[in-house]
Amino acid sequence: MAAPVLARRGFLGAAAGLAAALTLAACGSGSGTGGDATTAATSSQSAAAGTAWTFTDDRGKKLEQPKAPSRVVAQVGSAAALWDFGVRPIGVFGPHKLKDGSRDPQVGNVDITKVEGLGNVWDEFNVEKYISLQPDLLVSNMYVKDTLWYVPEKSKATIEQVAPTVGIMLTGKSATDVIGRYEELARSLGAGLQGVPEAKARFEAATKELASFKDLRILMMSGGPDTMWVVNPPEYPDITHFTQNGLNVIKPSKVDEGGFFQSLSWENADTYEADVILYDTRTQSLTPEEMMKKPTFAKLPAVKAGQLYPWRAEAPFSYQGYAASLEELVANLKKASKLP
Repeated sequence: MAAPVLARRGFLGAAAGLAAALTLAACGSGSGTGGDATTAATSSQSAAAGTAWTFTDDRGKKLEQPKAPSRVVAQVGSAAALWDFGVRPIGVFGPHKLKDGSRDPQVGNVDITKVEGLGNVWDEFNVEKYISLQPDLLVSNMYVKDTLWYVPEKSKATIEQVAPTVGIMLTGKSATDVIGRYEELARSLGAGLQGVPEAKARFEAATKELASFKDLRILMMSGGPDTMWVVNPPEYPDITHFTQNGLNVIKPSKVDEGGFFQSLSWENADTYEADVILYDTRTQSLTPEEMMKKPTFAKLPAVKAGQLYPWRAEAPFSYQGYAASLEELVANLKKASKLP
């Protein structure tokens, strides 16, 4: 397995027992409607049902079928994006359910009571259940080209024999690039895109406000028991969007193998001066309360000034998902000020 995949897998905490041996990953939620998955999938995609379907994914793989797929299974990040555009997957894999049974933020607006769960953690994918769903398309993000996120290597060959697969690249892209690809895919599947124009207007309005905070030094990070990870902006679609639109996000001077982040011990949490710290809100990352127990972190000027705000690292790649994430970020940055 390639080093970047190991790095991302460890940071995501997808394999609980291997967290200490692995390292970081990244790429943040919104609102939507539910409905019966199969019925909604059929109705929303009926417009394309009578015509030949073709789509070229980010592997350069051109897919062609006599009609548009209607039985879609997707990794949770892909499912969340497609759901907001009007596609209703029948199954999902990856983190979609918390320990208490509620919806994991990573699955966005997907109604998990209306879809089949094929696996909730890293390297878990119920191939037998997948086959029983009779899918005609599988969709997943990619952090490394040709590697579908959360599709286990051990069962990859079998999974890819069941139905065609689509991979959407995240690394090296901006959020607008990725959102655009999901919109293109959703349109090809016949989705109605209800609510998209309004969400896109909100997304664009919030984006325009980012430049007004250009004087703030912003550090984006995630915390583990022994490590503080400082993310490397160019590797993340959301942070690339931030920086392209005016935010001054600190770039670490030395990144780990793979290029996604720099690992620091908590004793070195003060390596970079920042006016604002944005922390990873995912369940595998330490909470602010837990990080405050690290003396060096608690003493950081931004932390002492109360300028510690959420980073929604798994926002669905849809206008709905990013509008909500950006609006929250703008509201928080309006409360911040430049520190001495």
